[in-house]
Amino acid sequence: MMKEEMTLSFPLKSEFMTTVRLATGGVCSLAGLDLDESEDCKVCVTESLLILKRNGYRAATLTFAADAGLRVCVRGAEKSEATPSDEDEISYALLGALVNGLDLEKQDDCVAAIGFAFGS
Repeated sequence: MMKEEMTLSFPLKSEFMTTVRLATGGVCSLAGLDLDESEDCKVCVTESLLILKRNGYRAATLTFAADAGLRVCVRGAEKSEATPSDEDEISYALLGALVNGLDLEKQDDCVAAIGFAFGS
C-alpha cells in the first residue's frame, strides 16, 4: 500500500474546530479506523490544537499520513505570546492515554508540534 498524505492549514480559531473534526473523521474512515479509534483521533486532534493555541500559536498545519494505520502531525504556525495553563497537563495525560507513540517537539520551551498514530 502506498503512503498517502493530506495537509490542512488554518487559523487556530474556534469557528474552524468543527470543520477540522469533520475532516479528521473523514480521513479516519478512509484510513480504515473503527468508530472508537476515529473518535479518539478526533479528541486527540482537538486537544493538540488547544495545546498549540495555549502555547501562543495563531495557526496550525495538520498532516494525516495513511500507511497501515494513520499518523497525525499537528504543527503550530504564526507564534505569538503564550498563555500558560494548567489545562495543558490534562491534555497531555489524555493524549498519552489514547495514542500510540506520542511525539512532542519543543521549540523555546514551548510545544511546537505533536505527533501520534492510530491503527497498525
